[in-house]
Amino acid sequence: MAAAQDAHHASQATQTFDPPPAVAAAAHVPSFEAYQRLHRRSLDDPEGFWREVSDQFVWFKPWTTLQEWNPPFAKWFVDGETNISVNCLDRHVEAGRGDRVAYYWEGEPGDTRTITYADLLADVQQFANALKAQGLRAGDRVVLYMPMVPELPAAMLACARLGVVHSVVFGGFSSDAIRDRVNDAGARLIVTADGGWRRGRVIPLKANVDGALANGACPSVERVIVLRRCGNPIDWDAARDVWWDDAVAGQPANCPPAHLPAEHPLYILYTSGTTGKPKGVVHATAGYMVYTAYTSKLIFDLRGDDVYWCTADIGWVTGHSYIVYGILANGVTGVMYEGAPNHPAEDRFWAIVEKYKVTVFYTAPTAIRTFVRWGDHHPQGRDLSSLRLLGTVGEPINPDAWLWYHRVIGQGRCPIVDTWWQTETGGILITPLPGATTLKPGSATLPFPGVEPQVVGEDGQPMPDGQRGLLVIERPWPSTLRGIYTEGWGQPGHPGEFGDRERFVETYWEKFPGRYLTGDGAVRDADGYFWVIGRVDDTLSVAGHRIGTAEVESALVSHPAVAESAVVGAPDPIAGESIAAFVTLRGGIEGTDELQAELTQHVGQTLGRFARPKLLRFTDALPKTRSGKIMRRLLRDVAAGREVAGDTTTLEDLSVLAALRGDEE
Repeated sequence: MAAAQDAHHASQATQTFDPPPAVAAAAHVPSFEAYQRLHRRSLDDPEGFWREVSDQFVWFKPWTTLQEWNPPFAKWFVDGETNISVNCLDRHVEAGRGDRVAYYWEGEPGDTRTITYADLLADVQQFANALKAQGLRAGDRVVLYMPMVPELPAAMLACARLGVVHSVVFGGFSSDAIRDRVNDAGARLIVTADGGWRRGRVIPLKANVDGALANGACPSVERVIVLRRCGNPIDWDAARDVWWDDAVAGQPANCPPAHLPAEHPLYILYTSGTTGKPKGVVHATAGYMVYTAYTSKLIFDLRGDDVYWCTADIGWVTGHSYIVYGILANGVTGVMYEGAPNHPAEDRFWAIVEKYKVTVFYTAPTAIRTFVRWGDHHPQGRDLSSLRLLGTVGEPINPDAWLWYHRVIGQGRCPIVDTWWQTETGGILITPLPGATTLKPGSATLPFPGVEPQVVGEDGQPMPDGQRGLLVIERPWPSTLRGIYTEGWGQPGHPGEFGDRERFVETYWEKFPGRYLTGDGAVRDADGYFWVIGRVDDTLSVAGHRIGTAEVESALVSHPAVAESAVVGAPDPIAGESIAAFVTLRGGIEGTDELQAELTQHVGQTLGRFARPKLLRFTDALPKTRSGKIMRRLLRDVAAGREVAGDTTTLEDLSVLAALRGDEE
């Protein structure tokens, strides 16, 4: 049944949308034929292709070897030396564009700041000197746990200027999640804030850091730098904590950039997997720099006078690549907003678009579905005439939401770039180009230059058009993840150049050697367009946030009342997917409404509010095979309210399934 639905979905696009002639005429890639030539050359002559793309950047030592590919380990621009902060800031200032606005920043309470490229460069250099004064050097790790304020990209770029490896932790994560990431990275320093604003209340960021560090739980941390944001009362450890203002006081606004090898680690970003421990995905400096800048330029068709707004949080990879590095590398103006889309009113996003005359708007399908629910009158009450291009990111978008976005927000004239990529890929891999690609609502369409995707079966053979398979990438691209972080990576004498080799190979490369396994299912239609169906492993995409089922299960089992848990995804009209948890309790404990609320809250405290189950059901037993494996497929059917389908002959106790179905009735 699923295969038939996929085939129908991929072949029956009810409407297509050609690039508007005015858009095509002005675009970097102005026609489908131009795209085809570009993509073909990128595969046939990668060295010549990427030489042209990379020549725009500042290299302290030009590269002579494009790529070393020893599957599954890749290096790019191998012998070159560069610095990404120089390419995001210094070269624009030196070219006379220092007065151009880098960020219009809007705080949730309504405070605003305008930061030019010259301002940001000075801030970055001053904070880099503050980090040096704390004894940090190239290869050290710093965790950034901050609100959406300009000091966050400044801190990232300051780390990059020195070769210090940053790891941004999303501000919605809990103390436990911070602790796990700090310890895995071996971070010497944390940068945080007293708090951040969200729907009129203060998120206690410093208190969460204090909780992570309590009782010596993070022995590598020597210092915590704290930004004053909300003025909320906080605890203070005079031996460890220092205010941001005091750290930068007296530091010169000039800091020579480190000349970094192309493969020097730029950042670690933790992403959920199919085991309880998050994976520290590592991206390298030069390949990531070139690829994020190039994808930003072509996909968003960037020009010098653009005002670009990506609504993601910098704590996720979308913010890294398409709020900070890829956008600043192109020298355009970005918008940053600290708070929620409905505070103080449900038209807040559209008020910001109107205020700053945003030209390119990039958001998630979850947000779009929420806007649909709130009503057309909010965007229709604002002037959105400045918009020329829209984008979506984080999960597949359903065609109805796509059509609403095109009609109501884009007013029928703005192309939509529906982008597919992952934390691990560093940048967008499958996407329309606004001047070249005929759009099909719900399809991410075609591969970006340098990218060769394929839909294959379990045997690795290509699937026929219209049939669901596994999405793989046939060759490396410049921002390919370099590995999964382990202690000491990048330090002299560390034997594992690519980190946790075993987990890296097993997760991404073992099933189809030499091909990157994305973990997503997909269908390719007769026109070669890709339709991404969603995750095929035990990872959920909830409102665009990747959450491992094992992490939520571990959080539930850590509660003293819980004996066992199983977590699956359930369809959700707004978030796309929601978390459904099935819990068995320890003997003598009753499953009450109060305990249900307590367990939901416990998950929120352990992982973060965004990871709380929407459905939590108590059950006497979980459906298992005779070998003891939980049959999550059956639980997905129960959570979705569907008739349980498929083979149940391996189920050890059919009465368990009967009880679950009875509860559902």
